[in-house]
Amino acid sequence: MTVAGLLGAGALAHAQVVTPASKSVVQQRRWQAALDAFAAEDRAHAPQPGGVLFVGSSSIRLWDTLEAQFQGVPVIKRGFGGSRLADCAERVPELVLPYKPRLVVLYAGDNDLAEGRSPREVVESLKAFVDAVHTSLPDTRIAYVSIKPSPLRAALMPQVRETNDLARAYLATDTDLAYVDVFSAMLDPAGQPRKDLFLPDALHLNAAGYSVWREALSAVVR
Repeated sequence: MTVAGLLGAGALAHAQVVTPASKSVVQQRRWQAALDAFAAEDRAHAPQPGGVLFVGSSSIRLWDTLEAQFQGVPVIKRGFGGSRLADCAERVPELVLPYKPRLVVLYAGDNDLAEGRSPREVVESLKAFVDAVHTSLPDTRIAYVSIKPSPLRAALMPQVRETNDLARAYLATDTDLAYVDVFSAMLDPAGQPRKDLFLPDALHLNAAGYSVWREALSAVVR
């Protein structure tokens, strides 16, 4: 085979490696590692049923002061970075059901929007999550934290607003569901994301940002 042929074959092989399907497999393996770590932690220190389970993407995973900010509440933190709401819905059997929580606090959705999913698709994933939980745990309440307005993703603000509005309307249909609005408190007077609530990456929350979340969640969690 000529050098050009070898280069062409190499380029084709590379193209096959980075297809969306193969990327999805890599992501699933990464998330499986996180779920395996949760299972190992549970074997070492099994949480009691009836706690408050926080699940979702990196905004949950990186909340280092979560347990301290809700002292006296049996908090279980199970965030896995980079996850989408669609992933949370698919992983309910591993992520939620073993804990038999009295309340699930869910934050996810902005990664879905960033990857091009529509607001309606995101809310369909929310519905799938709720259905999967309530099929096995009908008495468990679910509180969905609104998608935050991140400075890094300011271009997605229209989609974020629409998703939050659709989620609020859906969650209002059942008294066992709650919508927790953090979005409004994270806007400046001009209606733009408050940069003072974020780390330098303009995507993840700093201590001030998590204080806003704690305030919004306090009544629901307690």
